Amino acid sequence: MLCFLRGMAFVPFLLVTWSSAAFIISYVVAVLSGHVNPFLPYISDTGTTPPESGIFGFMINFSAFLGAATMYTRYKIVEKQNQTCYFSTPVFNLVSLVLGLVGCFGMGIVANFQELAVPVVHDGGALLAFVCGVVYTLLQSIISYKSCPQWNSLSTCHIRMAISAVSCAAVVPMIVCASLISITKLEWNPREKDYIYHVVSAICEWTVAFGFIFYFLTFIQDFQSVTLRISTEINGDI
Repeated sequence: MLCFLRGMAFVPFLLVTWSSAAFIISYVVAVLSGHVNPFLPYISDTGTTPPESGIFGFMINFSAFLGAATMYTRYKIVEKQNQTCYFSTPVFNLVSLVLGLVGCFGMGIVANFQELAVPVVHDGGALLAFVCGVVYTLLQSIISYKSCPQWNSLSTCHIRMAISAVSCAAVVPMIVCASLISITKLEWNPREKDYIYHVVSAICEWTVAFGFIFYFLTFIQDFQSVTLRISTEINGDI
């Protein structure tokens, strides 16, 4: 049986594939429509102008939902593992979940408030999504090391921490360079003074975004041993 069909593994698998498709489809439609330069647009640039804005908004909203579902399931997995064999304070796991959900909320803001229409709200949502997302991966990497070797292999821990480290290293210049750009627009000329800031910020943004995708890919094995049960109870007379 395929690994992503066992247990709850389909949740992170669907998150990874759907989010990758959201970025790629929006980019392709935006480039083919002539709305963005093919060379290093911001992710949000590819979801600003119709028709790609509708695709981007719909797909990123669902990605935010899948992200929240994945993070909550991960929280319950760690909680159960910790009850079986104590390795970390439950507060650590809870803080990680809250930050992750805040990041998903930020994704929803990014999806529903376009970059050029309401830039302050859009940028605030992006900041929440990226910063909270990076801290979430870092905390989850620490939890993975604490639960090693009983619940995680050392190689998995190293991979998660490496992705977290790269994301942490990329998110800082992304924010700094974006804050130095004096105007928000879709088309850039290499001769413009803020062009280098745009390029560096865009590279870091795509790095962090796909860092999240590869990070959640490492959850698939953990989710294979998890099952979902829905119980219905009816009290009283019908």
